[in-house]
Amino acid sequence: MYPSKLVDVYRGGRVESSHFGHIAVVNSEGKLLYSLGDPNRVTYARSSVKPLQTIPVVETGAADQYELSESDISLCCASHSGEAQHTDRVLAILGRAGIEDSSLRCGTHIPHSQDTYKKLIAAGKDLTPLYNNCSGKHTGMLVTAKHMGETLEDYYLPSHPVQQRILQTISEVADYPIEKIEMGTDGCGVPVHALPLERFAYAFARLARPDSLGKERAKAANRITTAMMKFPEMVGGTGRFCTDFMKAAEGRLFGKAGAEAVYLIGDRETGIGIAIKIEDGNGRAAYPVALETLRQLDFISEEQLNKVMHHYRPVLKNARQENVGEMVPSFQLHKC
Repeated sequence: MYPSKLVDVYRGGRVESSHFGHIAVVNSEGKLLYSLGDPNRVTYARSSVKPLQTIPVVETGAADQYELSESDISLCCASHSGEAQHTDRVLAILGRAGIEDSSLRCGTHIPHSQDTYKKLIAAGKDLTPLYNNCSGKHTGMLVTAKHMGETLEDYYLPSHPVQQRILQTISEVADYPIEKIEMGTDGCGVPVHALPLERFAYAFARLARPDSLGKERAKAANRITTAMMKFPEMVGGTGRFCTDFMKAAEGRLFGKAGAEAVYLIGDRETGIGIAIKIEDGNGRAAYPVALETLRQLDFISEEQLNKVMHHYRPVLKNARQENVGEMVPSFQLHKC
């Protein structure tokens, strides 16, 4: 199946380009309700699966052992901006576990927060893995390894028990054979998993309505998704889509972005999961598609949509910061 057109990009009154992709909408029983493009497209969900990767942090008892608050658990699911609210919390968690931040193996990049980056330059400080958007996830992995008495220096390798638990968890929650999961290496150096898009939608549907996961895992899932929705500023940061979207959703919806234009959403009210993949990997198209999907499903009100209009109908600006165009969702979900 071919990707479907999802977003038109206008300059003036003319369509200058378009983004194509795939959407899968699945309920907590595993039924595909709506789709566009190829709902079975095998996809690396990248950082979108961080809520699933956080399940072992809770299930092993590491979260309780090291007194992880709801904000801390939300940070474990984050692709954060590197603001002080994020980096201070990473250091606090590692400190309680007696782990040095030099143990982080996520590598370095310029933080999303330009204010943070400017302050680092002004102070003459070096970038460290602390500012990596994945340092919260890696912190969760490190404290789990410490709690379980496992080695810290190689926690990121596919063969390490930390990564094996994550692989098993993804297989179980997505109800997809572990031997069929394709593996790669994520931008932060840990394993990344490829599954059919509709399996990721199903996994998020089960996070939203986790009764079928068993008592203990259901408790862990509720704890994680509640933390994300109560403290969305930890998941992204100032002005970030994940943060703004979950604030607007007011405790009903949780969502997580992934690199190469993936977005996963769970709706607690209906127990439905949504998975989106933009074929060209351009993340700018994922957010309008996510919000238009929610609008068509009646999962978000006009009032809530207005709060995130700058993500729903993003304005294009030139170098003088003048409005020169916009992005407009251009699809209709297909009922299966």
